[in-house]
Amino acid sequence: MAAKKATKKVVTVAGWLATLPAEKRKTAEAVIALVRKHVPKGYVEAFGWGVNWSVPHTVLPDTYNKQPLAYVALLETKGGFSLHLVAAYMNKPLEDVLRAGYAKAGKRLDFGKACVRFKTVDDLALPAITAVVKAVPMKTYVERYRAARAMTAKGR
Repeated sequence: MAAKKATKKVVTVAGWLATLPAEKRKTAEAVIALVRKHVPKGYVEAFGWGVNWSVPHTVLPDTYNKQPLAYVALLETKGGFSLHLVAAYMNKPLEDVLRAGYAKAGKRLDFGKACVRFKTVDDLALPAITAVVKAVPMKTYVERYRAARAMTAKGR
């Protein structure tokens, strides 16, 4: 019986980037740079379920899952990446910004509930992504979260 290969758990953005093949790393670095440049003040970058920018527990300790409240996240997928723009989830004006930006750029928007799936930076409508990333200040995001949470059974 062969011994299992020990794998080191990735715990940093740099560590994660180092695990990616060169082309994927180039794409991830470009998206991370874009988010870092445009994410509103207060959100904290970390590595957890991908690279994420979240509301820190010092601001919002009582999230539904006891984790920092995600605002943007970049994850590697089998086919490329998914960029989770959580503020666009159930937010028609922000979803419209994405849809209009992609239409204007002549690009196909592969959009889930809050994630944009893509393979390379060229697949992204960067002005639309930028607009969504910088759209919601942390204070507003926390207020929206608390209002939505108050409407749930567990939040009452």
